Order: sequence, then C-alpha cells, then structure tokens
Amino acid sequence: MYSVVSRPIEEVTKMGIFSRFTDIINSNLNSLLDKAEDPEKMVRLIIQEMEDTLVEVRSSSAKTIAEKKDLQRALNRLNDEVTDWQSKAELALSKEREDLARAALVEREKAAEQVNAVETDIAHLDEHINKLQHEVAQLQEKLADAKARQKSMLMRQKTVASRLDVKKTLHSEKLNDAMHKFERYEQKIDSMEAQVESYDLGKKTLKDEFAELAAQDKIDNELAALKAKVVSKKDSKAD
Repeated sequence: MYSVVSRPIEEVTKMGIFSRFTDIINSNLNSLLDKAEDPEKMVRLIIQEMEDTLVEVRSSSAKTIAEKKDLQRALNRLNDEVTDWQSKAELALSKEREDLARAALVEREKAAEQVNAVETDIAHLDEHINKLQHEVAQLQEKLADAKARQKSMLMRQKTVASRLDVKKTLHSEKLNDAMHKFERYEQKIDSMEAQVESYDLGKKTLKDEFAELAAQDKIDNELAALKAKVVSKKDSKAD
C-alpha cells in the first residue's frame, strides 16, 4: 500500500516576521512599514524572509513532484500485475485448472485494489501540486512588490538626502520647515497615488474581456441562424 506524505504549505515558513505562509500572502506591506521604527530595515527583513520561504516552498514542491513520479511508477507496475494475473487466470482455465484460475483472480483483485489506492493518492498529490503552484505565484507577486517598495524607498531616501544637503547649505535655520514641507509633499504624493489606484477599481479583467467576446460570438451565431431560418421559410412559401 502506498500513501501520500506531504508537508502542509502553512508549515513551510519559519518563525520570523511572518509565522505562517498565509501571513505573507495576506500581509499588508504598507501597514507593516508604517508601524516599523526603521522601514528600510523592515523591508530588507521582509524580502529576506520571503526569499527564504520561496526556496523552501519550491523545495517542498520538488519533493511532492518526485513523490508523484514514484507513485506513478508504482501504479504502472500494479497495472502490469493486474494484466499479468488476468492472463494467468485465462491460461489456467484453458488448461482446465479452475483452482489456479481462481487463485489468479484473487491476486488480480488485490492488485486492482492497490491500483485504486495509488490512483487516489496521485489525485491528492495533483491537488496539492496545483495549490503549491498557485501559492508560489502569490509569493512571487508579494516578493516583487516588496522589492519595488525597497527600490522606491532607496530612491526617495537619496532624494531626501540631496534636498536636505541643499537646505542645510542655503537655509540651515529653516531645516525643520523643510522637513515639514517634505512630509506634506509625501502625503500629497500618497493621495495622488491613491487616486490613480482608485481608477483601477472595477476595471475589467482579461478574463472578462474574453467572456464578452464569447458572448458576442454566441449572439452573432444565433442571429445568423435566425436569418437563415427566416430566409428558408420565405423560400418555402415562394415554392
């Protein structure tokens, strides 16, 4: 008998900023960075943990795929056994050895039961692999977002440093005022970004676009069929 032994995806992530894999997927980077005393350090830690988790998830995926291949080989052997015992049963009957034929059929049924069990295990593994693929894609998306945030923060940090140097040189006594203005500018940028993002709300997805095309094709086909039917009736009456 063969069985599936796979680690749940939730157990892959080590204890750190995130206690479980699902914490990463459901995380709000803005919220994490807003609460951090050192956002730059926090984003570095987040990226490192996500990269470590991605390595572990891929390793788990590789083990699961290898396990499926082992089960597939076992399934092929068992199917061969079923075929072999069936042939032996037929041979025994042809030689009028009903006792041997009966014994062969018993062995064939045992092998068939194992076939069913292994097929069930393979189906479970396929489901698990599909889940892993989906979650790896989610993790990669989160990781890309975190890296983009890190790049943005570094660029903004350089911009701030440059501006502050200029302010210190020209108006050192107005440094505090410059900082307040910069903070207000950041808030304005955040507000503008929020407005831009709001335009994407309710935006049609690629899947929606194709669904509309398919629906339109269906209507066009029905209209063409209806026209053909009307023309056919007119021709029949004309005859």
